[in-house]
Amino acid sequence: MFFYGGYRVKTIVYVDGFNLYFGALRGTAFKWLDIAQAAALHLAAQHQIIGIKYYTAKVNPRPSDPDQPLRQSLYLRALRTRPDCEIYYGHFLTKTVKMPLAYPVPGGPATVDVIKTEEKGSDVNLATHLLHDAHLNLFDCAVVISGDSDLLEPVRIVMAELHKPVGVLNPQKHPCAVLKRQATFYKHMHPGRLAQSQFSPRLTDAQGTFHKPASW
Repeated sequence: MFFYGGYRVKTIVYVDGFNLYFGALRGTAFKWLDIAQAAALHLAAQHQIIGIKYYTAKVNPRPSDPDQPLRQSLYLRALRTRPDCEIYYGHFLTKTVKMPLAYPVPGGPATVDVIKTEEKGSDVNLATHLLHDAHLNLFDCAVVISGDSDLLEPVRIVMAELHKPVGVLNPQKHPCAVLKRQATFYKHMHPGRLAQSQFSPRLTDAQGTFHKPASW
């Protein structure tokens, strides 16, 4: 059990950007998300969010969606309007692999060449910073926004070896059983709270004024 003891709990939020997007934002009207506000609405009032660390990779244009990089850059620009937000980049790895056909035609090939694109680095970067920040005693509590079971071991180490609470806000529709069992507290992100946590459609930074993407 995590006891607050009547004081403000200095909390850093670690966000797996693609896990959040594909779990809770894609196909919704909530993509222009103020993550700090969303986290605050999901956490107890005693949490003082002192930092947001957001992990992503820059997307490439696709023939079916050439404006995808522009929308992402506008969103990252929106995140940067918050002085407590830092953005860390992984990368995409694209390669051609052979995959088995589910229903091969008799006498035909059993495999097909597929272009496979994977986002690399976000989970490793998140885990590294979570452990490093805990060693430096930069927070009282960490909150991880992800439903990725690969983060179980860094969460466990921070809790068991460094004796710091780690909460999980899972953006995925399905629970992550191992994180749920391990975390100090575990919650699913609620669509209603995401709807309440949108940036203003018009924002201003050092470069000038910009707007939420029209298609969002």
